[in-house]
Amino acid sequence: MSSDPYGDRGNTAPSAAHGGATPAAADEPFLIGQGMTGGYGNGPDILHDCTIAVEKGEIAVIVGPNGAGKSTAMKAVFGMLDLRAGHVRLAGEDITALTPQDRVAKGMGFVPQTNNIFTSMTVEENLEMGAFIRNDDFSGTMEQIYDLFPILRDKRRQLAGELSGGQRQQVAVGRALMTQPKLLMLDEPTAGVSPIVMDELFDRIIEVARTGIPILMVEQNARQALEIADKGYVLVQGANAYTGTGKELLADEEVRKSFLGG
Repeated sequence: MSSDPYGDRGNTAPSAAHGGATPAAADEPFLIGQGMTGGYGNGPDILHDCTIAVEKGEIAVIVGPNGAGKSTAMKAVFGMLDLRAGHVRLAGEDITALTPQDRVAKGMGFVPQTNNIFTSMTVEENLEMGAFIRNDDFSGTMEQIYDLFPILRDKRRQLAGELSGGQRQQVAVGRALMTQPKLLMLDEPTAGVSPIVMDELFDRIIEVARTGIPILMVEQNARQALEIADKGYVLVQGANAYTGTGKELLADEEVRKSFLGG
């Protein structure tokens, strides 16, 4: 495990802000937000030389204390935050200057923590809305989502606003999967759900990753998230504090004491 996401490289790697030309390394991760520094509007920097990377088929989780910049890091990857330094690359392409809508077209699926479904629409209508960028027959994808979340098949005619919190999250994830994303990003997917529902959601997330779709997830339930993570990032004050496999971070005494409650 390392306190630096890329070991001996330290903070010396050059960065290109706002879509500068940065050549892709042969062993570059499928997604990398490297050296990300930025904040909202004219406010102070929230991220400080933060690097997040995800390989194909991998579950990467971002954890840390409240106010650590976890969701901000994910929003920076998705283009909802203007970077003042650093860059974001997807499948070897620099996407730093692209809008969130353009990043969806490039293959990013993003599920925000709140306001992530249309409550006045049925479950099926929500899923259909997820296919807005497609011009092909998406019925097969919808069947795959119903297989992944069987309860949604049973409730497909029901208004999404009438569902439980866990079921709403399933709708939100399913809607993102309707775009056939190359990368799925989840911001606090288990917020406000019971431990049993959290375990079920994590099981489904593992199933999605097994299909080859890399997953980047922000989670407040750090211990449980690290248990399913291939890679974990601990952020503190918008900077990388620890990086390692989920098992390494769970076994690290300092990480356990400072961030996992003992």
